[in-house]
Amino acid sequence: MFRNKWVMLGLMFALLLVIGGPYLVWKEKYGGGLDNKTADVQQLEKVHAVKAPKEAYDVIVVGTDPEGIAGAVSAARNGLKTLLVDGRDREILGGLMTLGWLNSLDNNYDMDSYDWLAPKPNVLNKGIFQDFYDHIEGTSFDVTTAANVFNRLVRDEKNIDLLLKTQAIEPVLSDSKDDNKRVDALDITLENGEKRRVAAKAVLDATQDGDIAVAAGAPYSKGREDLGDPDSLMAVTVVFRLKNADDSFWKEVRKYLDNDNNSDTSADTYSAAGYGDIKEYKAQNPTKARMRGLNIGRNNDGTILINALQLFNVDPYDPASIQAAYDVAEQELPHVLEFIKQRHPEFSKLELDGMAPEPYVRETRHIYGEYRLTTTDLLENRDQWDRVGFGSYAVDIQSTNPSDPGAVSMKPYKYAVPFRSIVPQKVDGVLVVGRSASYDTIPHGSARVIPLGMAVAESAGAAAKVAIDNNVSFRDMSKSKEMVAQMQVLANKGGMSLQPYNPPKQDYMDHKAYEGLKAMVYMGLVNGSYGNVYFKPEELDKPSNPQRFVNHLTGAKKRYPQAFKGTAANAVAGIEPEKAKSDPLTLEQAAYTLARAAGLSIKSEQAVQELTAKSLLKEETVKLISDKQKLSNGEAYLLVKDAVEILGNLRF
Repeated sequence: MFRNKWVMLGLMFALLLVIGGPYLVWKEKYGGGLDNKTADVQQLEKVHAVKAPKEAYDVIVVGTDPEGIAGAVSAARNGLKTLLVDGRDREILGGLMTLGWLNSLDNNYDMDSYDWLAPKPNVLNKGIFQDFYDHIEGTSFDVTTAANVFNRLVRDEKNIDLLLKTQAIEPVLSDSKDDNKRVDALDITLENGEKRRVAAKAVLDATQDGDIAVAAGAPYSKGREDLGDPDSLMAVTVVFRLKNADDSFWKEVRKYLDNDNNSDTSADTYSAAGYGDIKEYKAQNPTKARMRGLNIGRNNDGTILINALQLFNVDPYDPASIQAAYDVAEQELPHVLEFIKQRHPEFSKLELDGMAPEPYVRETRHIYGEYRLTTTDLLENRDQWDRVGFGSYAVDIQSTNPSDPGAVSMKPYKYAVPFRSIVPQKVDGVLVVGRSASYDTIPHGSARVIPLGMAVAESAGAAAKVAIDNNVSFRDMSKSKEMVAQMQVLANKGGMSLQPYNPPKQDYMDHKAYEGLKAMVYMGLVNGSYGNVYFKPEELDKPSNPQRFVNHLTGAKKRYPQAFKGTAANAVAGIEPEKAKSDPLTLEQAAYTLARAAGLSIKSEQAVQELTAKSLLKEETVKLISDKQKLSNGEAYLLVKDAVEILGNLRF
């Protein structure tokens, strides 16, 4: 008996080691609160820049945001003489991360090899981003640490000249074939006002807004223009800093979030996300500002940076509009902090300690390239033969106005960005890297994130080497599988991972209503949320209702007003509001709603027959409807898709 007791204790101890060790790691990573201490504070290293550029370089990279640094380092490591030049009043490198204070990474994790116990789970693409990631604190990081890492990455490359604080950078154009223009050089106005023309065999546009490509004549859409809403942009954020955030404060934050039942909350030694109740804050300027839940990143000096204040009606191209946004932020933040303290006493000792020198602008231009990344590419997790980087981050569509809650459109497993998406139309000699590359509005919500942008920029540096060595334009290169393969070999030799990929088939792709779902997601009318829960077959098979169908057609009209001359809401005018939301959607009601949306004067009981006669109801779609007295969500999506295609002469 005694012996068995000790055997049992031994087995229990071994089990504790097997289970308890990983559990403690999990608790540390996801909010348990073991080690809350930050690293030592670093001194900001001086950035050494040249006074003036040489007359010519192999590659000029414009912009010192992380994408620009990755592109310049890649070009330099591939043996190209490189100028990294910036047109903002910056003294350090890192742009949005170090001057916009966006110190939390939107990582693209490799779900094929994801280790949830690892302090830094595997990320896609590797390469220069991995070099950076290995030398910062974690998913969130101290901005001085990041600035120093970026500085060292550039400083250690002997092929890079760094030029800062230029007053203007303008492309110099010559004629190219097929009515295109080619960028052969940049006219650069130095800090002292002196003008220099600098020749280049290739230019990487790593500006946040695609400034060089646009100035050279590349076409683009603005904001949500491809969804029929060109005046809407995702909210601008001014990140703010709080001081007195010592280790005991952070321990309380982690304790609170660890006990929060909301699945969207998380915390580790440097990062915290949650406090969703803060969105209940009543803004002093309700038409211009709103709070969302708190995304918090720690610095090593006892301060924290918070990404949560959304600002609306900001023109990112207008300095006066940016200043007005800062004025709004300055007015709001004392009230914001007081509200946070009232809700969460762990913040009681914290004080405002400044705003980021640069705003966090999420969306401006979307360049039209040789290929435009589509919603379907992400829905189906497509690989591309000319892949330059992989993404997996959730499609995060931030609010565009105070009444818009924003949405997570979907969560891709893994998708590829094609080289063709960084080759702008109408302009040769330039590649566009970063958030303004050729992405449709919805997929831009994922592809805009910095880690993916750095990967794309690294591939662009390798592409410059191939194009220069073969004496071809980027456009011609984008049509050559052989030269694109050479680029991928160079990128992989440099540490990237651009291997062909067989995507797992998603269950919604086999559903009878998948074509309707694709159209609805493309138009931004249906969102899957995290885990794509609203794309699941059981959700597609749930019953729709008259009001929901009206809402879908109203949204479609907003995007394609030329297709819908009437008002869908007239179809439910005689139905009690609660019944319109609870009664099942019949085929007759759906047809009547389509008729009213199209501006047709048809009685409800005649709608199916007349729309069929006018070919506004497709016979093949009607045959897919299981119960004409109770249409499902997916069946309703198919009807909306057909209406947009027929009335708008469009194809999804």
